Amino acid sequence: MRFMMIVKANKDSEAGRMPSEELLSAMGKYNEELLKAGVLVDLSGLKPSSAGARVHFSNGGVTVTDGPFAETKELIAGYWIINVESLQEAIDWARRVPNPHGENQEGEIEIRPFFELEDFAPSEAIARHRELGQADRLGHRRGRARIGQLDGRDLRDCNRGEREQDGDQRQPEVSGAFHVESSLRKGCLS
Repeated sequence: MRFMMIVKANKDSEAGRMPSEELLSAMGKYNEELLKAGVLVDLSGLKPSSAGARVHFSNGGVTVTDGPFAETKELIAGYWIINVESLQEAIDWARRVPNPHGENQEGEIEIRPFFELEDFAPSEAIARHRELGQADRLGHRRGRARIGQLDGRDLRDCNRGEREQDGDQRQPEVSGAFHVESSLRKGCLS
């Protein structure tokens, strides 16, 4: 089962204050534990809401509101996506997270399960979603997953060899988040 562990924002994260070197180091160690356990799917920190926008749908209309947004406690500062056997296992992993806002600070992580296709009754729409999911996984197996950095190690080199074999000369997308599936399968991260 996939779960999202959502780090709730606080006034510091909304002000754009970067985590301390100590917190980054502790998070790096924690992230590596998730990776080594084979449960990490994705992770990222998010910029403050002042760098974003909201799109609101109402009565057939669409409006856009630029950030920042007032309710800090309802905002997200980052997330992990993990694949574990149960909610209890997700809770166990969340309890091990270094306090996301630093020692002696208030912090909160919300844990939410993903809907899986198996949760829905069979239909044409679900069959199409299943096809799209298989195509997406094929793209990841071919080394076209989003990639980035973890603890100073660059995952681009890991995927580069496979892309070159496919004749793909494009530069990979680099973002704060990354998919680790193809890197794990190829043994790039141990």
